[in-house]
Amino acid sequence: MGEYLSRKMSAGRFDSDLKRFMQQLEALQGRLDRLYRCVNTANEKSHLLPSAFKELGMASEELQVAMEELLAQAEESAAMQVELAAERQRYQHLLQFLPHAYLETDTKGKIIDANQATANLLNVSQQFLVGKPLDIFFPKSDRRKFPAKLIQIQQRNLQQEWIVQIQPRHSKPMEAVLTVSPYCDLDNQPISLHWRVQDIRDRQPGLRGDNYCNNTNLYQNRPRYIYHKGETISLKPQIIWIVCQGVIKLSTVSESGDEIIVGLVGESMPFSSSMTSLPIYEATVVSEAAELISISCTEIAASSQLSQRLFPLLNQRLQQTDFLLAMAGKRQITDRLHCFLDWLKAKFGQPTSDGIRLTVRLTHQDFANACCTTRVTITRLFNQLQQQGKIAFDAQRHLVLRD
Repeated sequence: MGEYLSRKMSAGRFDSDLKRFMQQLEALQGRLDRLYRCVNTANEKSHLLPSAFKELGMASEELQVAMEELLAQAEESAAMQVELAAERQRYQHLLQFLPHAYLETDTKGKIIDANQATANLLNVSQQFLVGKPLDIFFPKSDRRKFPAKLIQIQQRNLQQEWIVQIQPRHSKPMEAVLTVSPYCDLDNQPISLHWRVQDIRDRQPGLRGDNYCNNTNLYQNRPRYIYHKGETISLKPQIIWIVCQGVIKLSTVSESGDEIIVGLVGESMPFSSSMTSLPIYEATVVSEAAELISISCTEIAASSQLSQRLFPLLNQRLQQTDFLLAMAGKRQITDRLHCFLDWLKAKFGQPTSDGIRLTVRLTHQDFANACCTTRVTITRLFNQLQQQGKIAFDAQRHLVLRD
């Protein structure tokens, strides 16, 4: 909550600075008008000064219009930051009630955060876990290997798992499966590590497929629902949707009535109105078609298999929310657009001979809504990128990113 308030206050200060600058511009415009009238009256024979003041006045008016546009964009960006920060708080709250041990460490293995299940597993209070090295719960043999393992995780930058001995406080050691996923910044550099600790005796077979919908043990006999591009998916409380194929756009509406994109959900990912506290929350198909299955929250709570499989998926959704929050915090529109394109490239990119083709086809308005700007601005920036040879469009109008 502290981070949420800090971001809100920071956005408020930026908004206040812009308004103060606009007031100064208005005062400057008034002074220029008065000077122009005075010079025009006192120097009727001279055409240079009145003309110069007129041009300066026009420049001032143009600057004022630009500042008004910047202020509107800053207000939209601040609103998006507040909404995304609230989303992040919501996911953190959900993680506390997951039945599996989940924790976050820095890149050196020091614990930053942990849920209640981790505290129960390690027999240590949550508040005392923060700041402790994760490897103090390893036997000495595994502890010596831990620094090298951390380096390997960050170099590969992929989700990994391995089996270790865990030594809970005042309890017998147990064999556990550690699953770790690096959390990266906008430059794809690991800044923290997300861990799941699972007692190997609780490990169930058949849960390691990457695609949730390809795991027959978990969706067998479930009906599949087909939606087409542009259709809105009905969101009901206590129902979680899983994407088998296609891409879903998650969005809300700002106070000014503009759409704000808060997520793009691809294959294997979950979404639900129960995962958000936003009063307005819509799910729209942006691919040509989407194939979904639904699971009730009651069923998930009663099934260890379902809850175990959903945990890393919720973790990925949390990472996506963090990314969008960080992207919205960038003041330059070009920076926000480049970050969004890099993220789309990593999540929905398909290598081709001409570059990386995005399998999801978004409109210029979708890009504008994601980047907190206008469609006209996105079109102008895309035209510039095309002229520079950095992007292209294939025959099906899919965006192709070039190095």
